[in-house]
Amino acid sequence: MTVQTHNPPWMNEELNIMREHIARFFYREFVPHIKRWDEQGVVDRDAWLKAGQAGILCASIPAEYGGGGGDFRHEMVIEEEMARAGVTGIGNSVHSGIVAHYVFNYGSEEQKQRWLPRMASGELVGAIAMTEPGTGSDLQAVATTAVKTDGGYLVNGQKTFLTNGQLANLICVVVKTDPGAGGRGVSLLMLETDSPAVKDSFKRGRNLEKIGLKAQDTSEVFFDDVFIPTENLLGASEGLGFVQLMEQLPQERLIIAVSACVAMERALAYTCDYVKERKAFGKRILDFQNTQFKLAERLTEARLARVFVDDCAMKLLEGKLDASTAAMAKWWTTQKQCEIVDECLQFFGGYGYMMEYPIAKMYVDARIQKIYGGSNEIMKLLIARDI
Repeated sequence: MTVQTHNPPWMNEELNIMREHIARFFYREFVPHIKRWDEQGVVDRDAWLKAGQAGILCASIPAEYGGGGGDFRHEMVIEEEMARAGVTGIGNSVHSGIVAHYVFNYGSEEQKQRWLPRMASGELVGAIAMTEPGTGSDLQAVATTAVKTDGGYLVNGQKTFLTNGQLANLICVVVKTDPGAGGRGVSLLMLETDSPAVKDSFKRGRNLEKIGLKAQDTSEVFFDDVFIPTENLLGASEGLGFVQLMEQLPQERLIIAVSACVAMERALAYTCDYVKERKAFGKRILDFQNTQFKLAERLTEARLARVFVDDCAMKLLEGKLDASTAAMAKWWTTQKQCEIVDECLQFFGGYGYMMEYPIAKMYVDARIQKIYGGSNEIMKLLIARDI
């Protein structure tokens, strides 16, 4: 049995053609390098340029800024095909789905023209610096400061767990421009790391070693009087950062939910094929009633997740996806992803624990899904606020 998803309500002929193109690109250009990228802990820099040439980067940014002129559906197709191919190293969801949209939604015309075309080409690799060693989901409590100086800001502090952290040369930094104002003192500054002005004051730490997502470069960074010019502030004034973050987080969380759906479907498809072939006590593993019941339950959950996420995607396209519903999608799908992949691995027995089997990689890659983008405990608190 191959797990089939229903035809999503947002799909059309153009997106189907795009899906075929994207799938071919990933299998041709990225899949052959996955093992090597895992071992070196980062994708090749030219992978970003190839993705730009293929139209994969900034697909939902208007063409006038170098993007693909699409919408969230185009990002979904890319995210899905990347997950189906098992490509985890290139942090396009952060680059295109998050950082590019901060620039597009809150940047000035000059900022959009300066950064977005180079993000679409892969010349610039985007990252967002939110998390700090002492601050995770509580973004109002960030300690990194930006003090006004002649022509800009001096930024001091430390950030960690930056996706694309080793390769990024355009980083959206969450800072406190007014440390005494709580959320109203948060601002977003765009750091161009290739600028000679930050050569000695901005430092990257080591590429952090993780239990999963091995090819995705994840780093800590340090700011020691890093100068960021005033014109790199996102928004018309200081203090808008927290609102900007809150407005964009539903899309970030839905992207995570999309990848969770594909991971469930991929794990189940792989497992269904395996239990048809593998035998124990003279019969196929699929012929045991326990196998049938377990897979029936998990296939149902995967389908429910997909229908819910598709509905959320339609709401996002209409501008109607609220923070609470996005939080529901993020926590529930990632929780089910971890449960389903774990149960699928069990059917493989000892082979499931071997990294040469894809199910093992799916298992270790799944765990972070319940943490980043806001931990699932925080998601439940957001939902509870609407009770």
